Amino acid sequence: MTGQGGMMPQTQTDDRRDTAPAALPAAYAHCASLVREHDQDRYIAGLYAPEAQRPSLFALYAFSHEIARVRALVSEPLPGEVRLQWWRDLLEGDAQGEVQAHPVAAALLDSIKRYRLPVAPLTALIEARVFDLYDDPMPSLRDLEGYAGETSSALIRLASIILANGRDPGGAAAAGYAGVAYALNGLMRAFPWHAAEGQVYIPADILSRNGVTRDDIVRGRGGPGVLYSLKELRDIARAHLAKLRDLRETVPSAVMPAFLPVALVEPYLKRMERSGYDPYRTIITLPAWQRQWLIWRASRAGR
Repeated sequence: MTGQGGMMPQTQTDDRRDTAPAALPAAYAHCASLVREHDQDRYIAGLYAPEAQRPSLFALYAFSHEIARVRALVSEPLPGEVRLQWWRDLLEGDAQGEVQAHPVAAALLDSIKRYRLPVAPLTALIEARVFDLYDDPMPSLRDLEGYAGETSSALIRLASIILANGRDPGGAAAAGYAGVAYALNGLMRAFPWHAAEGQVYIPADILSRNGVTRDDIVRGRGGPGVLYSLKELRDIARAHLAKLRDLRETVPSAVMPAFLPVALVEPYLKRMERSGYDPYRTIITLPAWQRQWLIWRASRAGR
């Protein structure tokens, strides 16, 4: 699993991390609002974190959202590369312009300092998202799992460091499996939009086994081969969930809020197996009350 290297936080202590952020309140409030609107599952899960740590969790999730939406903001890859480079420069201390004027950037930098978050996985997340800017097919399942590790798994690991107050939280392998399961589920749910945009995240080796090509998918003519390919991805997501269950004891209860969104993966997968499912047209979602209940139940089980 990729995306887990370089994520050991430093061991020195810092009394500031146990208090709510006093600086940049507007920036942190903006991040919370952004996550509440665009990443509701992580927002709900974040509410189960200690109040003092929620702002930095939402800053982290808001950063992920900003990176993920770059393709939607540009008409071609090059401007997207420029936007991503700005974020790399930000993390490396070379950003041009007034960083404090960007609320997500300001809150993220403050959170990195407060919890001594490692920068390497953040820059790796940005690098992985370069793939989103282009219409290249995902070469293999290994590449897809690497992409998921650098994006979703890394986010869980970083959130765990925040929840552990900047210390090594343990559970790195569990974060890897959890993130891949969550990412695969999210990509399958986003299939209608990705196909319409010419993006194909189903690995080429899986498509080949099922007699489907990238062009078939983007032209809406995949037929049964698309359904078989998505079934394979569901099976792979469930395999990662099973490995996560085997590692449950390695995840400290204090960092469970970082893992709570994964409780929604199996219910989402089951929705894809209902009669009449059309990957090009069926929107896979759950009522808000059900998502809240599933996350609440998972929070109770983690105690």
